[in-house]
Amino acid sequence: MVRARGRRRLLGAGAGRAASGAAAGRAHVRTAHRGGAAAAAGGGRAGRARPAGAVRRGHAGRRGPGGGAGARDPVRGPVPRPVRGAPVTAARLAGPSPRAWQADPYADALRAGRGPLFLRRGDGWLLPLEVERWCADADPADGTVLARCTGPVLDVGCGPGRLVAALARLGHPALGVDVTPAAVERTVGAGGSALCRSVFDPLPREGGWGTVLLIDGNIGIGGDPARLLRRAARLAAPGGSLLVEVAGADVDERVEVHVDDGRGGHGAPFWWSRLGADALRTAAQDTGWAPYTAWRSAGRHFVHLRRRPQARDGGLRASGRNTLRNPDAQGAGPR
Repeated sequence: MVRARGRRRLLGAGAGRAASGAAAGRAHVRTAHRGGAAAAAGGGRAGRARPAGAVRRGHAGRRGPGGGAGARDPVRGPVPRPVRGAPVTAARLAGPSPRAWQADPYADALRAGRGPLFLRRGDGWLLPLEVERWCADADPADGTVLARCTGPVLDVGCGPGRLVAALARLGHPALGVDVTPAAVERTVGAGGSALCRSVFDPLPREGGWGTVLLIDGNIGIGGDPARLLRRAARLAAPGGSLLVEVAGADVDERVEVHVDDGRGGHGAPFWWSRLGADALRTAAQDTGWAPYTAWRSAGRHFVHLRRRPQARDGGLRASGRNTLRNPDAQGAGPR
């Protein structure tokens, strides 16, 4: 749910201090991650990687304190109201905020393995973040995602790495990418491979990933879904897959938010997006992807997009109709 105003950030998985759980999408922040790789993962099979000394990354990050509707930030002035579906300009995405997902309370929550943690909008609305689920092993709903992975897999905004680690245990080549050192450390500790970089940084195997993942709400990264989808198309191999977790509601919003631990701890503001399946299909137009199918599992909603083989530059050709196949399929188990 984010829009860019001179910064962008990807949300990786949960953060906050020790306390009770929350519920929602994993966040990954993006922007200029300069990148220290915390675990190498070039081509082929993803083995257990070791942190290589985290270098600073510059995802646009969490921002200042929120408040009620019309709240003011003492430094930045009025907090903007949510904007539904408006385009995000390049100028708004320009300047990275080095703090975002690398500091409290997000990194603290990852280290603790629990929340509470929220995304707070300027009008006081809270989106709970499911830190405990992110830090646990892959669950049956995750299994429906893993069953659809083909070829080497890139997990964008991998958080603590439950999907990367599960793929590694299955002998499947996989690499996680996250801007938060604590997320990368947990991924590597769980037996996966991960790099501490932004999705917009140079990455291994560009144009050769069989599957790209945007799970736990990471379609929201940076508040510009079309830009993120174009980047994913450049990362994927022709005919490759993009598996996206979307909101269950019919939403399409770009808003400025910050990470909040519910007790006064917060990060810097950043732009985020939240999309339902229809909004994703609209955003995917002209980005190199064609809608393929959609499914639900355990109350979560997913969309499978396929990269058009002819779209080498990340552009989607207007051939065929963009229709989702089996939009109500339950996906109760791996296919």
